[in-house]
Amino acid sequence: MTEILVARGPRLARAINYEALTGTVALGDTVVVNKTARILSLGTGGYDFVIHIVGKEEGREGPREPGHIMKLRYTPCQFSCLAVEEEDSPHHAVLAGAESLHNLPVICGSLHSMLPAAAAAVKWRSRHRARLVYIMTDGAALPLAWSQLVARLRASGLLDHTITVGHAFGGDLEAVNLYSGLLAARHVLKADVAIACMGPGIVGTGTKYGFSGLELGEIVNAVSILQGLPVAVPRISFADKRPRHRGVSHHTLTALGRVALRPAILALPYLPREEYWQIREQLAAEGVWQKHRVVMADGRKGLACLSDLGIKVTTMGRGMEEESSFFAAAAAAGVIAWELHLARARGVPPGSGNDP
Repeated sequence: MTEILVARGPRLARAINYEALTGTVALGDTVVVNKTARILSLGTGGYDFVIHIVGKEEGREGPREPGHIMKLRYTPCQFSCLAVEEEDSPHHAVLAGAESLHNLPVICGSLHSMLPAAAAAVKWRSRHRARLVYIMTDGAALPLAWSQLVARLRASGLLDHTITVGHAFGGDLEAVNLYSGLLAARHVLKADVAIACMGPGIVGTGTKYGFSGLELGEIVNAVSILQGLPVAVPRISFADKRPRHRGVSHHTLTALGRVALRPAILALPYLPREEYWQIREQLAAEGVWQKHRVVMADGRKGLACLSDLGIKVTTMGRGMEEESSFFAAAAAAGVIAWELHLARARGVPPGSGNDP
């Protein structure tokens, strides 16, 4: 991914070019761009996106990489990739026989901004021994390269490998769907802990079911079906001015209360008494407290790790000081996930009372 400047008469506009899709842009090239996000002032930072370089069509029409699985199918941008589970993959035989995650802890999130706090807490709690894999769904941004957070986490040693599933692309491994992506994390990349959530961006409409973060419930289902240990991160805020997102967001209540058909461990941070009781009442009112297993943990040292590395994180434009409970919840999930890994390594059955 490259940021370029495109001349529009006397003005310059920023644009993003994905070389894997359109080729390399050189000074003086004429490009066709998609400017929808800039016109609508969406959360992509006002960028245009290059969709075509005039005069460089040759060589872009056919396959560029091995593999037969198509991403962005039936669009002008469709391209082939080597999916980890397809027959030409060196990992095909492994995944052909893989049916279980064998109690792999998987942190399940609904926002990309949960990723850094969860990852930092896993690495801090494990003393950087954890083999951590991020599985990016196609619920928001499709190119992994769009995430500056992932690049910084990898450069800082807080993330080991990435898998992009569905129509998301650009990970160390490509997978056809979430299920095979989870199995690849366990059996191909040998993850100790995995984190599954969408890339940057989220769609919301202010309705009960019309938001892309609803996939949190489906992630919990997938992890449980594959005999993994889902650790769900609630979306918590006491800074958001929208009533539907204060305390525990309605996104979490709907995803875990209605969509998740199997129980998960619900990670909560230690909070001031008044905030704790507000959240507990919200969770109980929607049946989430009764349906899932609530576990509390302190991941503040994981958040300090982010600060020490100079990794600044925001959610909805608000930083760690404004949204301390939001990031603390993700960090709590990281601590709990590593403790579950340790319990699994000791052969302690989940739910025995000796795990978190």
